[in-house]
Amino acid sequence: MSHLKYGLIFLLMAFVAASSHAADAPSATASLPPPSSPSRQHTYVFVHGAWGGGWQWKKVDALLTADGQKVYRPTLTGLGERVHLASPDINLTTHINDIVNFILWEDLHDIILVGHSYGGMVIAGVMDRVPDRIARAIFVDAVAPNDGESLNDAFGGAVQLGAVKDGFIAASWVKPGKPIPYDVPHPAKTLSEPVSYKNPDALKLPVTYLLTVDPGKKPADDDFYKFYERARARGWSTLIMEADHNPEWFKPKELTGLLEQAVDHPEAR
Repeated sequence: MSHLKYGLIFLLMAFVAASSHAADAPSATASLPPPSSPSRQHTYVFVHGAWGGGWQWKKVDALLTADGQKVYRPTLTGLGERVHLASPDINLTTHINDIVNFILWEDLHDIILVGHSYGGMVIAGVMDRVPDRIARAIFVDAVAPNDGESLNDAFGGAVQLGAVKDGFIAASWVKPGKPIPYDVPHPAKTLSEPVSYKNPDALKLPVTYLLTVDPGKKPADDDFYKFYERARARGWSTLIMEADHNPEWFKPKELTGLLEQAVDHPEAR
């Protein structure tokens, strides 16, 4: 998911809280209150983006764990270390089931559910299924779908994802011989299946949307800005940070601070 904002804008691999004038402000992170020690322990469940895996969140995991938090970062079927299960029949429901069943079998409650990029499609479906297990959801530069939308619908077919071959979209940026871990081909059916996001209890959950904006760009020019605006229209708390599409790789400390702020100080917008 590291190439969403470069070249062909590969969508889903997988600063300041936004005000009503955030679209005109390139950055205001310095005005945020500094991250403080979490008020209590929380349980975070991270859902990675397309082509990726739970391995992408190791740095954030280490930082949150050092702060006394409990962290899980499951990998979706057919990706990462589960690439041996790859199949063109994998769809969005498969990935929603992955996370729902993970939550149920681990007997997790009051979780902070975090979805990155394509992971926003997955966590929306999880919210619809098990809202009673979720304390807050956080969308990190992610698709925030409406009920009945697929990822392709959400982007209106305007973004080129890459050619589909044998039911997969290749991770064309991965060079031959690259050592593990690396991005792997993503099952294309996950992008065309609509999500159910209409459970009244799911729609009542507290949610934060975190938009990442490349240095030198305006928020309104960002590929995910439409979802940031959708979040504001829904009354979600919102944050903007200066970073590329993968802050978990390149700005893990700053991202961790904002995640903790979203949980412990959601009123800061």
